[in-house]
Amino acid sequence: MADTVERTRGGWLLKPTVTLAPLDVGRAERELAEIADAASGDDLARVAGLLTAKSPVRDFLGAVFDLSPFLRDLARRRPSMLDALFDRGVEERLAAIVAEIGRSGLVPDLTEPALMASLRERKTEAHFLIALADLAGEADTQATVRRLSRLADACVDAASDFLLRDAHRQGKLSLADPENPAKGSGWILLGMGKLGARELNFSSDIDLISFFDPERPAIIDPSDATDLFSRLTRRLVRILQDRTEHGYVFRTDLRLRPDPGSTPLAIPVLAALNYYEGRGQNWERAAMIKARPVAGDIEAGTAFLKELQPYVWRKYMDYAAIADVHSIKRQIHAHKGHGEIAVRGHNVKLGRGGIREIEFFVQTQQLIAGGRFPELRGRETVAMLAELAKRNWITAEARDALTRQYWFLRRVEHAIQMVADEQTHTLPEDDEGLERIAHMLAFADAESFSHAFRASLQQVEAHYAALFEAAPELSSGVGNLVFTGDVDDPDTLQTLHRLGFQRPSDICRVIRSWHFGRYRVTRSAEARERLTELTPALLEAFGKTRRADEALMRFDEFLAGLPAGVQLFSLLQSNPALLRLLATIMGAAPRLAAVITRRPHVFDGLLDPALLTELPNRAYLATRLAAFLEGERAYEDVLDRLRIFASEQKFLIGVRLLAGSIDAAHAGKAFSDLADLTIGAALEAVEAEFSIRHGRVPGGRIVLLGMGKLGSRELTAGSDVDLILLYDHDADAEESDGDKPLAPSHYFSRLTQRLIAAVSAPTAEGVLYELDLRLRPSGNKGPVATHVEAFRKYQRQDAWTWEQMALTRARAIAGEPELAAEIDAEVAAILALPRDAAKVRAEAAEMRALIEEEKPPRDLWDIKLVPGGLIDLEFIAQVATLTGQVEGEGRTANTAETLARLAPAFADGSTRQDLVRAWSLYLALTQIFRLCLDSPFDRKDVPPGLADLLLAATDLPDFSVLEAHLKEMAGEVRGIFGRLLKKRK
Repeated sequence: MADTVERTRGGWLLKPTVTLAPLDVGRAERELAEIADAASGDDLARVAGLLTAKSPVRDFLGAVFDLSPFLRDLARRRPSMLDALFDRGVEERLAAIVAEIGRSGLVPDLTEPALMASLRERKTEAHFLIALADLAGEADTQATVRRLSRLADACVDAASDFLLRDAHRQGKLSLADPENPAKGSGWILLGMGKLGARELNFSSDIDLISFFDPERPAIIDPSDATDLFSRLTRRLVRILQDRTEHGYVFRTDLRLRPDPGSTPLAIPVLAALNYYEGRGQNWERAAMIKARPVAGDIEAGTAFLKELQPYVWRKYMDYAAIADVHSIKRQIHAHKGHGEIAVRGHNVKLGRGGIREIEFFVQTQQLIAGGRFPELRGRETVAMLAELAKRNWITAEARDALTRQYWFLRRVEHAIQMVADEQTHTLPEDDEGLERIAHMLAFADAESFSHAFRASLQQVEAHYAALFEAAPELSSGVGNLVFTGDVDDPDTLQTLHRLGFQRPSDICRVIRSWHFGRYRVTRSAEARERLTELTPALLEAFGKTRRADEALMRFDEFLAGLPAGVQLFSLLQSNPALLRLLATIMGAAPRLAAVITRRPHVFDGLLDPALLTELPNRAYLATRLAAFLEGERAYEDVLDRLRIFASEQKFLIGVRLLAGSIDAAHAGKAFSDLADLTIGAALEAVEAEFSIRHGRVPGGRIVLLGMGKLGSRELTAGSDVDLILLYDHDADAEESDGDKPLAPSHYFSRLTQRLIAAVSAPTAEGVLYELDLRLRPSGNKGPVATHVEAFRKYQRQDAWTWEQMALTRARAIAGEPELAAEIDAEVAAILALPRDAAKVRAEAAEMRALIEEEKPPRDLWDIKLVPGGLIDLEFIAQVATLTGQVEGEGRTANTAETLARLAPAFADGSTRQDLVRAWSLYLALTQIFRLCLDSPFDRKDVPPGLADLLLAATDLPDFSVLEAHLKEMAGEVRGIFGRLLKKRK
């Protein structure tokens, strides 16, 4: 007992140099009493006496335990940590703990759970003592960060020693000296970020990268080394960060390794060097400034960093080096001091005027100058501020101001984290929380702290903004857009949300993946830099689609398929209209977006600066197709090139429609001309190929008769193609003249089947068109190819009214020109035959009623089937044609032209105008539906961008107005349909 009293008189060896005040004096007293009781229960009389007798130390501890629930709970659970400071000062006790940790990895027969418990107990005590010393003023902030970093080094070292010895025992490694397991092991553990710079914060993660050198003698099987060291790395993380009843050691982050989404946890040094030299990012160069071997084979780690020096430190400050630095800056919006800096909720690390800006200020200067001046290659922020000033890279005033504010902000960061041992950098938003931080930092109140804090941020911000006054600016006022590193920047998440993204964290992940060069399009440094420059404008454009997340995800899929991107990124950067168009496609046109995602080559057409000024008429398309097919080509190659050409031109026609350079009617004609030309070219290729084996039928001629929307030149982007193949030959021809002759009917049927396969069979380049031959005489029951005379006879004698209505849209689209002219003349003659008008009208009305019964419309937006919709208009035009109620020279297969030319006796001028107006509305909507959507239009789920397109195409101000207009129009058309097709005498 006397010995205990004597020891107590020695006093507690941590003497506070600052005065802290609790938030609640009464609560502080109660907390001290509880901890004193716990100390008494553990027979720690010295601690109990310290906490009950009035003294400045007691007042200090009362304030600490009231301000920090985390430290209070630690003291309550383990009052022995306070007791240790009666015998040793903080520095001496911390040195002893670090030494104990170092020995723990070498204890014979130690189990992994025992090591984990040992590390956690010792780390907890060290953490507690470091915090007390910091709050007491015994250690300045620089000493605090060094102590924390030394503690982390020791823990990582002990865990890695244990794992290496364990691998040696299992025969996985052959260590030269198990008592010094790291030496020659080849396992490199680099500390990154604040750990590498020995600037760890109180509740910091530790950033590690695990490499290995397969040439080191300890490695028995180099082929198994990746798997072995990845397993060891996984175990290392578990030892350090798994939460047990003893807590955790350090949260451990491995995501700074090269391309973390697709690389193992441990990477061979050669693969790492190849990555950094070929695909390394600018932010990775900056990150490597702080890299330090912290455990494992220190010699191998040092050699690795030496090999990496040319990548990190460029010798000459040429344009490329400065552009590299600016390409990092381009991802960060430099605030110029506009607006008030908030204190509540401010992120001390990442926010305006925060720690990250000071670090970035230093690192950019290091990247530019460190290649020529080795003394600027240091890891520590403040030491490098001094070196930069010494070499006149920055002013002494900037050095002093940033040094002072760096340590102040780090103190604030520590205080925030000491409250509850949470990895947060954000000041509280509530009054009590902010007052707590102010008291921990020895301010009188939150107001005085706020004043000092705001002044600090403003000073940092001013120096940071000045650093890049000459750097290229991007989009003004976008806000923070930081995608460097691997952790989401809070301000960037807010910026993305403000721009219109609902899942900003996912967007950050996607953009970071671009920076890793995983896609071919982003493998070159130039492409990545151009894309980095483009990103803010890209995000703004996608945000305006009002379905921003989907738009960006589709753009990401598009990038994944591109072979190269420098030209595209440059074009988008210099052409805002094209960028807006791309955003529209990605946000509002899933069908078009899917086309360019599956077949990125179609996007090449957008690189043509004349795209939106050249009309895609028949002559334009024919010239382009001829150039595309030029030269001797194999049959399969011709078919593939036709598919490529058609997919590209369909896309470009659609783009012109979306951009407003052509209207829906022009688009229908262009889609139809494209089908005419490509199917015609396919027919020529099939005939030539077929003739190699089967020859030709004497006098044989073929014509393709386009029906439906193809015939009327109203094709849409997603339309099937209705065709009839007609043929003729010499009357006395019995068979073809090839090696394998065929009878004419058999010959042309086989040739038609070959054509169907050539056009519709899927190849690596997709399908040219889906063909439908059911409109031929006798439908599916008849032969696929029809002799001209059979066609004439059938249409004149046997065709049903509905078949002759379909014939009103027939048009020869390809084949032998003279026969095509004959067929067009014959179709005109058939349509001009006298008919019972009343019967035609009645049968058409009956057919419409039957369709309505068997295929009712889904809703108002089912424009084809809805009463008063497209079918009603088509039937009106077809009945008028068959009954001779169309005026003007020559026959037209086009529905709009037919409706405009209705005879006054059939429809008066006002009715004609109403019908043409309805057709124009329906055609505009249909073209955009078929262009943009790959499923039926759903009024409840309209992409906002699509709604905008529909309004632009119809020149209406609001979607509800469009809906009302559509409903009214359908009612008018249905009324006209009833009047025009009712039975007349």
